[in-house]
Amino acid sequence: MALDANLTGARVGPVEAEVDARWTMAYAASLGDLLDCYIDTRRAGGIVAHPLFPVCFEWPAAGAIRAKLRATMAPGEPARGVHATHHTVLHRPLRPPLRVRTTAEVLGVERRSAGAYEVVRFETVDEGGAPVCTTYYGSLYRKVEVNGADRPANIQAPPTPASIAKQPRFEVRLPISAGAAHVYTECARIWNPIHTDLAVATAAGLPGLILHGTATLALAVSAIVQREAANDPEKVVEIYGRFGAMVLMPSEVVVRVQAREKTGRGEAVFFEALSADGGRAVRDGVVILRG
Repeated sequence: MALDANLTGARVGPVEAEVDARWTMAYAASLGDLLDCYIDTRRAGGIVAHPLFPVCFEWPAAGAIRAKLRATMAPGEPARGVHATHHTVLHRPLRPPLRVRTTAEVLGVERRSAGAYEVVRFETVDEGGAPVCTTYYGSLYRKVEVNGADRPANIQAPPTPASIAKQPRFEVRLPISAGAAHVYTECARIWNPIHTDLAVATAAGLPGLILHGTATLALAVSAIVQREAANDPEKVVEIYGRFGAMVLMPSEVVVRVQAREKTGRGEAVFFEALSADGGRAVRDGVVILRG
């Protein structure tokens, strides 16, 4: 059995979610990011959600679309799936309370040297149908075959820097506690047992519990907002990242900003996040800031 390329075009949703202040504050707190704009409900105009918060309300739709994709796989093959690429476009800042509706669609399935790669697009709108955000979520199923002809997603590639200086713009070391994945799981409401259940992680061939890729990406975004966007998350309009090395716990992550350049889509901040052993947990990272 294999991942079926003929599932390209399959859809689920819309899946509704209530985004309230309790949820968005908990998400920011799980990252140790306590900027007033995330936490202080006395703030004029109210609080805003962290730029990567959409992963929280996209999760139920992700589970539903994965159920379709994994129905064609042999037992054990779905557990080989890992979050490989991520691209979120924020059409506007997220301010709770907000009711959203998310639809998921399989954009493509194709063979890669490491296995089967699929891309799902999540479109989220508010009650009135106005766009909130769009996410392109790539998953790689290691050593899994593809049934049928490749159906590439043909999504927009992230921008690349014209040059990278020998010395980074800045670098920050972030400690990752032994319970970081448990806290993130509950605050984000994203549950995948390989992050919190040692028996499941071991059965999947992992060396131990690993931090969610979206948590690592969110930590990097927090550092960039603080250092490159003057603590204003509303400047963030796009986030890219490719996931690689695992982040074990306890350990640390090094966020390294390599360059910042003007583009036709805004100010692009290029970064990577390194695991404790120097592996690239996030590579080809880009945060685009509103000009």
